[in-house]
Amino acid sequence: MPTLAITNFNIVLAVLGGWISLFGLVSYLLKENYYLSEALISLLAGVAVSPPAANLIRPLEYTGGSAENVDVVTLSFSRLVLGVQLVLAGVQLPSRYLRKEWRPLAILLGPIMVSMWLATSLLVWGLVPGTGFLHALAIGACVTPTDPILSNVIVKGKFADHNVPKELQRIIIAESGANDGLGYPFLFFALYLIKYVGGGYQSAAGGAGRAMALWFGETWGYTILLSVVYGAVVGWVAKELLHWAEERKFVDRESFLVFAISLALFITGTCGMIGSDDVLACFIAGNVFTWDDWFRLETLDDSLQPTIDMLLNVSIFMWYGIVCPWSSFAHNDVIPLYRLAPLGILVLLFRRLPWAFSIHKLIPQIEEVHQAIFVGFFGPIGVSAIFYLYIAVEFVHTLDVDGQPRADVQNLAETIRVVVWFLAICSIVVHGLSIPLGKLGFYLPRTISGGVTTASAGDQDSTVPLRIGNRVSSLITHRIPFRWNTESSPAEPVRRDVYRIGGAVIPARREEGHTAGKGPMPNGQAAIADEGLTIAFPDELPSRTTPSTSK
Repeated sequence: MPTLAITNFNIVLAVLGGWISLFGLVSYLLKENYYLSEALISLLAGVAVSPPAANLIRPLEYTGGSAENVDVVTLSFSRLVLGVQLVLAGVQLPSRYLRKEWRPLAILLGPIMVSMWLATSLLVWGLVPGTGFLHALAIGACVTPTDPILSNVIVKGKFADHNVPKELQRIIIAESGANDGLGYPFLFFALYLIKYVGGGYQSAAGGAGRAMALWFGETWGYTILLSVVYGAVVGWVAKELLHWAEERKFVDRESFLVFAISLALFITGTCGMIGSDDVLACFIAGNVFTWDDWFRLETLDDSLQPTIDMLLNVSIFMWYGIVCPWSSFAHNDVIPLYRLAPLGILVLLFRRLPWAFSIHKLIPQIEEVHQAIFVGFFGPIGVSAIFYLYIAVEFVHTLDVDGQPRADVQNLAETIRVVVWFLAICSIVVHGLSIPLGKLGFYLPRTISGGVTTASAGDQDSTVPLRIGNRVSSLITHRIPFRWNTESSPAEPVRRDVYRIGGAVIPARREEGHTAGKGPMPNGQAAIADEGLTIAFPDELPSRTTPSTSK
């Protein structure tokens, strides 16, 4: 007897496949016509199937009931998506882009990024009760990088093609790719000081000197510089090997197209094993891989990379909608909702916009004031923030003393989790809706004004009503084209009425017994009168055998 196998694996496949298929049916409509981001739509889909809602996807059951295992899965998934996305971001940039545009990038990754970090940290310090400044610096560091996935809404698609100059698109891609990997120094500056200074008598031995030695040596030396060198070497070797194989016709088209994806997987795995910055290494490798622009131009019109990109984006944000601690926003021990909501608004307003606007004249790609406001506003918080969130929580758990949380960091993990998740959700929603709402606000007044003007003009128009037998009693469409009367003056137009009946358009002719330019009317077709503008059909004239004109 056949039996139902409603297992977790089958449910996950059915839900994920069904959602991607349904989204694909209307993806062009939603993204290109309504400018909605796939991140926001997928997040809402994840909420719908999460345990608090439909309970179709149950992460705790998949991880043996351990919340820590769910965190590990979320961190690993985020690493995977960031690795692939940043290799593709590096591939999108033109030849030698990082070397040519190092000055504007240095401004965006230096003063702008530091200002974003400090501004967010000050807001967190001021609004989260009982949070020390070092703790606020750690939270601010998590949301400092801009997200390359959410940035796609302004660098890809019809909106970007029509509204964002190419050079501005490229600098946004380069910034979001590079600053994701540069979040480590900001985060570990705060975490090392918390470990060696912030705990008072429970602090680790070594003090501030030990903290700074680790920050310079381990974070900058081993994590950042090693990842840059490693990414550049792997990217260059991969480029030369692919050139060599392609010249000898050793590689088929499918393997050629997927090479960048496999490169991202390799770098993410190997950097993870040695403990370096896999996110930054992936971006550097992607850019070096296309240093001569060969691979980028060869795959410019290919759809495989955007397809993988879309699948990962939809999946990761659906997962975020499932695992996000929604209930903790209203019920937690660290910050009430009436403080959390203003924090989200203030961070979106002051985290990036004032600083990007203040020095936009130093960045050649930002030519106008409205572009500076646009770049300042679109600094989304997304996958990279969730990635650093779990890096920070993992580090905080290492500060336990005798199996118990250290007194000064007892609530730090919960604070980071609640605040960073809330800020990420705010950014996904606000930046996902800002373009469609902006378009609506731009066109709605014009549409209303145009409708009022048209209605006023229509009231003054003496349009002759049209009857089609007893079926229709009003004129549906009235159009007045022009036909020049050669018998009088060539500059004097002759009025010619055109009437729409259903899906057909029948223009009136002045010549008796003719249709619209097609010769005499055969029996059984409608006749058009010159006067009265009434069209009669044979079945409406029971006393006659041939159609005629009713007046």
